[in-house]
Amino acid sequence: MIKWGLSSGTPADSYYEVRSDCTADVPKSKFKIKAGKTLSARKWQAAFSPDGCLDIASVLSRIQRGGVHPTVRGEVWEFLLGCFDPRSTFDEREEIRQIRRIQYARWKEDCRQMDSHVGSGKVITAPLITEDGRPIKDPLVLQEATSDRNTSGGASASSGNGIEVDDSAERITDKQIIDWKLTLHQIGLDVLRTDRTMVFYENKENLSKLWDILAVYAWIDKDVGYCQGMSDLCSPMIVLLKDEADAFWCFEKLMRRLRGNFKCTDQSVGVANQLQHLASIIQVLDPKLHDHLETLGGGDYLFAFRMFMVLFRREVSFGDSLYLWEMMWALEYDPDIFFAACEEAGAVHKNKVSKSKLKGLRHFGKWDKDKDKENKTGDEDGEDGPVPISVFMVASVLKEKREKLLQEARGLDDLIRILNDVNGNLDAKKACAGALKLHKKYLKKYNKQRKLKNTDLTSSNGLFFSN
Repeated sequence: MIKWGLSSGTPADSYYEVRSDCTADVPKSKFKIKAGKTLSARKWQAAFSPDGCLDIASVLSRIQRGGVHPTVRGEVWEFLLGCFDPRSTFDEREEIRQIRRIQYARWKEDCRQMDSHVGSGKVITAPLITEDGRPIKDPLVLQEATSDRNTSGGASASSGNGIEVDDSAERITDKQIIDWKLTLHQIGLDVLRTDRTMVFYENKENLSKLWDILAVYAWIDKDVGYCQGMSDLCSPMIVLLKDEADAFWCFEKLMRRLRGNFKCTDQSVGVANQLQHLASIIQVLDPKLHDHLETLGGGDYLFAFRMFMVLFRREVSFGDSLYLWEMMWALEYDPDIFFAACEEAGAVHKNKVSKSKLKGLRHFGKWDKDKDKENKTGDEDGEDGPVPISVFMVASVLKEKREKLLQEARGLDDLIRILNDVNGNLDAKKACAGALKLHKKYLKKYNKQRKLKNTDLTSSNGLFFSN
């Protein structure tokens, strides 16, 4: 439930109502709406030309100074995440929106044909199917759970683990459908745990929206499917955007950035590259802390896994996490993001905006301006692309806890305990500022080390040839 019309100085979380029995358990918001700094509804509307083109540069500048007012946050996020091109018109965006809504409805119907619970308003919380494709009799759903559920008639048999298999139903042989249906109850269990302190999710319709979106996404992205943590990333989209299809597409665009985090194998985790970047950054900026973490057995930096997976949702309040996300997206904004998404989407929807409209436009966020300079010299970027700001944000958390880690941590348990103190206490604005400072400091030290290395290499080559 969103409250409207609160004045400057109001904490961000005042717009996202918390259940009365949970107020003592939720983190307090540190971000406050500030007149003249926060992107207001008036400033947002004034950023559009008469035909609907958006002055993205002024919007990014305002967001970087004070975030986005909750009353327009959903609309702004659609641009930050690349749902729409800032140079598109009102009419062009409406056409794209309708195409996407139709596509989502088709995908949702495809899923409903495979499982009737999709779109039914129910949330599955128990398995629907066995691993060999046999449907389970009378699966548990959120609104229908009772103590005498298994009294209905029909042939049934035990699967060997206490689950009743419905022998009267046709066995499924398609492995992709089996894999998808096996995830549906896990989605349901996670949905019930996601942002459960919010009044918004007392409405079961909102719970079912979240479940439906995650179920549809799990089907269309078969390489990744569904993984724990995705519900934390999707939930804000449901809160901010009333239309389910619009919320889906915002989530889909966010997953384009983060889906690699969820690609885990027996040998590696999806965030391995970010963990490696983090290790390298700490090694350059603070060798003493890096060596201490290695001594404790934390040299793989896996303790930072959750921060990367759910983008600091556990470290800050709900409202502050939204502010933190939009700050990162504004800093990293790339004007080509819309067209990159269109090219990847292929047949999902046709591009209704000419790319020539962006020719010569370089309205990068502050972070991407720095990365654009780095790309010209080859600094920082490797085969895996530029280091995201989130890595430097984790580095700033470690910097803040540096003395405590060095003095008190004598093992992994101490390391985890100290970092868990950050949960609910992270200052989002301070973390962003700290990340930018560390980024500049890292580049300075990194470039200095490269120059020394190149000088040593040149000297060695001169000695070799002189002989």
